[in-house]
Amino acid sequence: MITFAEIPWDKVLEILGFSIGLLYLWWEYHADSRLWLASILMPTISMWIYLHKGLYADFAINIYYFLIAIYGYATWTRARIKGDRQTGDIQKNKKQELPITRIKPRELALSASVFLALWAGLYCGLRFLTDSTVPLADAFTTALSIVAMWMLARKYLEQWIAWIAVDAVCVALYAYKGIPLYAVLYTLYTAIAFIGFRNWRRMMRSSL
Repeated sequence: MITFAEIPWDKVLEILGFSIGLLYLWWEYHADSRLWLASILMPTISMWIYLHKGLYADFAINIYYFLIAIYGYATWTRARIKGDRQTGDIQKNKKQELPITRIKPRELALSASVFLALWAGLYCGLRFLTDSTVPLADAFTTALSIVAMWMLARKYLEQWIAWIAVDAVCVALYAYKGIPLYAVLYTLYTAIAFIGFRNWRRMMRSSL
């Protein structure tokens, strides 16, 4: 009989994170605000895995993921006051989902600048302050993920493009670092990101 101490917790948590990740994919594809609930659970699991695999930047970013998940859920489901000024008919606290929109050129330029600065800073930190064996790729996925999560929280269509780049690199990164289930998960993420972009674009056009 396996004792509590003998349970391979790294594998158990990897499987749990994989399962929640699939649920997250389904909700993100349908622009369902419940994806943020999965986003609150996943960082808790992922931080333990990344720390023990030496993916320090990925460990740190999950703190940000946890906080942005709370912000994203609040933003997507924020209460709006709807009413007619002439009749004075006001409905308070009527929930309305944040619409899907395109990112503005100014915000896109700012996002690109933030990404490049983060990538450079994270690379230097990982290269000279840690024993990371993959500083360039780890810094890339971390920096772009920070920007992509903000874009997702604002429900911008282009967030899918950022995730395609992140997910494709993560497939190779996790396979190299010996996290096979996460490599499979991010392969699915990459495929879903292409399909998700088309679906969100269709949903955005149908709402106009």
